[in-house]
Amino acid sequence: MSALPHGRSILTWISGRAGSLTDRTFRVRLLVQAGFAFTCVLLGIQFARFYTAAMAGATPLPTRPPGAEAFLPISGLMGILDWFYQGALNPIHPAATVLVVVAILLAILLRKSFCSWICPVGFFSELLARFGRWSFGRNFRPWKWLDIPLRSLKYLLMAFFVVAVVMMGAAELADFISSPYNKVADVKMGLFFVHMSQVGIIVMGSLAVGSVFIQGFWCRYMCPYGALLGLFSWMSPTRVKRNESTCISCERCDAVCMARLPVSKSLAVVSTECTGCLDCLAVCPVKDTLVVQVGGRRVSHLRYAAAVVGLFAVGYVGAQVTGLWHNQISDEEYVERIQNMNGPEYGHPGMDGP
Repeated sequence: MSALPHGRSILTWISGRAGSLTDRTFRVRLLVQAGFAFTCVLLGIQFARFYTAAMAGATPLPTRPPGAEAFLPISGLMGILDWFYQGALNPIHPAATVLVVVAILLAILLRKSFCSWICPVGFFSELLARFGRWSFGRNFRPWKWLDIPLRSLKYLLMAFFVVAVVMMGAAELADFISSPYNKVADVKMGLFFVHMSQVGIIVMGSLAVGSVFIQGFWCRYMCPYGALLGLFSWMSPTRVKRNESTCISCERCDAVCMARLPVSKSLAVVSTECTGCLDCLAVCPVKDTLVVQVGGRRVSHLRYAAAVVGLFAVGYVGAQVTGLWHNQISDEEYVERIQNMNGPEYGHPGMDGP
């Protein structure tokens, strides 16, 4: 008999708000973010075991986690176009393509929720920004004349990658996907972080420091993935709406918005910069002044969270069931390629050297 009240108390805790009065977020979003970030850590550990065994030539290899392909969004984008050309998903990095498709569908249905609920980079970026507010009392905002051109950088990067992929013909794209380089692209990406060069350390350190002082430094100014999802979010039926009659113009929603949108002056938030984090709802002091609507129907933040996680889970399970998750590279081929991937044939196609 006591299980039901206990269950209700857990649900109440999960649905509650965390943080100070002017810096609140819904606790469920923090839990979802942390869960995906922890999953990425586990994937990294499993991938390290796979790589170590391959270097030792110990077959059969431990299971290579396809989820690691989440860090290959360009390969995923190529996979989408190649899928269109060939009529079948490529067997090299199918999970990368599936994950990009899922992120795009989330953007179309629930705005850029992938960025604020799932992406581990966004999660750690938010933690750094919180550290900045704890250390300095606030995050800083560049002048508008500087902020606007800086925001264009991510769209320029997105355009560069999209145009480069689209300009590749069907045969050229297929050749790249099946190239020795692409077959070990996930391993190369992992080693980039493990054996980071001095330039890499400087760049990553600069991004981390920038995120402490400016909330969402990477996401706001340089992430081409987020820029692409933002364009798809234009089609989204999801809106944060404001009730003018009950709004007291406290502007707390403006202050907490990670995209720095004028929520307090908008009847509906439709900007491509909106990540669907719902922090504006969490910080609003007047009940039902800010609400989230999907297709004109109001939904709670818990249902919104369930929709985000549920759609991601459907994509993952669907890929597993249909055989579109695991690649078709054998353990023996992985051992041979990983042990020899410093050779010139494993350099980026179109570039000289390894």
